[in-house]
Amino acid sequence: MTAPSKEFMEMKQEAIQMTGAEAVIRSLLEEGVETIFGYPGGAIMPVYDALYDFDKQVRHILTRHEQGAVHAAQGYARVTGKVGVCFATSGPGATNLITGIADAMIDSTPLVCITGQVASPLLGTDAFQESDVVGISMPVTKWNYQITTPEEIPTAIAQAFYIARSGRPGPVLLDLTKDAQFGKFDFSYTRCEKIRSYVPEYPLDKGSLKTAADLIDGAKKPFLLFGQGVILSGAERELQEFIEKAGIPAAGTLLGLSALDSDHKLHTGMLGMHGNYGPNIKTNECDVLIAVGMRFDDRVTGDVKRYARQAKVIHLEIDPSEIDKIIKADVAVLGDAKKSLRMLTRLVKKQEHKEWVNEFHQAADIEMEQVIQRDLFPAKAGLTMGEVVRMSSELTNNHSVVVADVGQNQMAAARYSKFSQTRSHISSGGLGTMGFGLPAAIGAKIGAPDRDVVAFVGDGGLQMTIQELGTIAQEHLPVKVVVLNNHFLGMVRQWQQLFFERRYSFTEMVNPNFVKIAEGFGIPGKQVTTREELQVAMKEMIEHPGPYLLDVLVEKEDNIFPMVPSGASVSDILLSAEE
Repeated sequence: MTAPSKEFMEMKQEAIQMTGAEAVIRSLLEEGVETIFGYPGGAIMPVYDALYDFDKQVRHILTRHEQGAVHAAQGYARVTGKVGVCFATSGPGATNLITGIADAMIDSTPLVCITGQVASPLLGTDAFQESDVVGISMPVTKWNYQITTPEEIPTAIAQAFYIARSGRPGPVLLDLTKDAQFGKFDFSYTRCEKIRSYVPEYPLDKGSLKTAADLIDGAKKPFLLFGQGVILSGAERELQEFIEKAGIPAAGTLLGLSALDSDHKLHTGMLGMHGNYGPNIKTNECDVLIAVGMRFDDRVTGDVKRYARQAKVIHLEIDPSEIDKIIKADVAVLGDAKKSLRMLTRLVKKQEHKEWVNEFHQAADIEMEQVIQRDLFPAKAGLTMGEVVRMSSELTNNHSVVVADVGQNQMAAARYSKFSQTRSHISSGGLGTMGFGLPAAIGAKIGAPDRDVVAFVGDGGLQMTIQELGTIAQEHLPVKVVVLNNHFLGMVRQWQQLFFERRYSFTEMVNPNFVKIAEGFGIPGKQVTTREELQVAMKEMIEHPGPYLLDVLVEKEDNIFPMVPSGASVSDILLSAEE
């Protein structure tokens, strides 16, 4: 933890005397904050009292749990590109944020989380609802700081927003003692533009770009992998222009989905453990592998010792700590993806790789025959997750924001949704947080009020944050919730089926009536058990003007394929349980 820089503290504007609590709200308004997610309590109460006078300028969303607040802030940040903001009180309120903060850290989501804290004289005394939230959150934040005097508030908040949004984005936590909230001082605010020793973005190395361009120009089988870094840098157009000029097939990571139109002729699908067949096997056949804004997560690489060993690797990445961390780069281009791709596009030659692209089409045909046809047009009577997701995508003309929880529902949502515009896919990637989906959909809907927001959740994940139906009801948010209900912790059950001889150890669930629970919150819903009911019910849900819950009973042993088994090579991808 480091204090705001001395130089920044000394910058002055016209001062107005006010309490620290009011300074918090005014500082947030200076940063353009329009929405705050939170849950009040004793140690943050002065800030909430100040917020009472600003209800026309900022909207506060009262979630039903602090974890719901931070996940909602994540959903808001992911769909808007703005910094998400959440409040919580001290002790359990602050610790309840930690899961969401850790999730935001690994998924590069910009957040500013403000927690109340006991008064300064009580620090370290085990006072009521005191916890060392700075120490607890240090490993999972870009920066955190404890504010003990009101004078620190404006500068700390300004730096928090700058750090959260700049470079590789991430969460920042400010812990605010109660006496700092009550204390008065002369308030002035200056937005932060620079911090000594903090380098969020490095200047582009033209030599590295030229070397990369030469490798790409000489490649016979180039392949591009794009991650969420493309979205975070706003480089969607640059990505499309680059692959179109160089004629390179491209595939997205889970969090990279929607950076490129699903129907683009060079889009070959999703990478990873449950990604598409072609992108996985062709990774080990390409001669030049170009990674843009992605970190070579283990779910993408499988066994790193057998990952793209034949290829020259070019890595475009803003975070220097990710270069060579997992996969050694032959050429590293450090910097913002938007700038890197723009310059690289100027340098590469206009090419087509028709035969190589056709190999991806052939692999897609194999997957269509052996996997997708089975999921979308099943011979058995029971419903599949894939057909439910695809129907939703078609009924919303591929324009909806798809929010997914974690597990089989997440993979089905990623595989069978189609995306026609950016920032349309929101899910917990690196941390894999069950319970993420419902509150994240709240934030997504507030951030994108004019778009359909459809949340796909499993029966297990839903029950972790089901109380946030109350937030949806209170705020009258037209979020559509689709429960892919198989009465199991589905992804764990799939692994138990495939690798533990169907020993379903504590994964079967006796579920409540989700429709009745939704109705208890004043949210209409319907349960679907047959294919004949599905389209009518799905259409009714989409067209309903308010929130709606659709509980779809799917096959209990409906598995997600393809699948790269844990520790296997991406070349060893399975297309069915029989392999």
